[in-house]
Amino acid sequence: MSYPPPLYDGETGEVSATVRATDSGPELTYPNGNRVHYLSTGASTGGLFGLYRWEFAPGRSGPGAHFHRTLTESFYILSGEVTIYDGTAWRVTRPGDYLHVRAGGLHGFRNESGAEASMLLHFAPGAPREAYFEGLARVAAGETMTEAERDEFMRHHDNHWVED
Repeated sequence: MSYPPPLYDGETGEVSATVRATDSGPELTYPNGNRVHYLSTGASTGGLFGLYRWEFAPGRSGPGAHFHRTLTESFYILSGEVTIYDGTAWRVTRPGDYLHVRAGGLHGFRNESGAEASMLLHFAPGAPREAYFEGLARVAAGETMTEAERDEFMRHHDNHWVED
């Protein structure tokens, strides 16, 4: 394995760092209280990756088993307990636990603990997941979709559901 082609070809470097303070509010709050912080979007990383902090409210929530054809997804648990499907079983994960899922890999995640929990979600490459999260929030707030509209929404956002 070798390094990928250079993304920067300058000689002196450049000022390009972004800082997000820990007390920055979430970009998205679901009706159930779940919060999503857009740490690095695919647009802000030139499509290399997307990184999000997902904060679960105490109620049960989260997607069932699914896979993506175009991106990998990783989970790093920050606080509480998150139940994650690893393709074979649902397992309780705790702070410091990490799961990486290659494109095509079966996975899911949910909060079943009855308490708050949080994790980092990392997608590579940096697909526009914000539109997916925001569409789900609109549906959770009462916007309706026909079955055909839902199927197209999921296909467009590379979510393919399976039985777990």
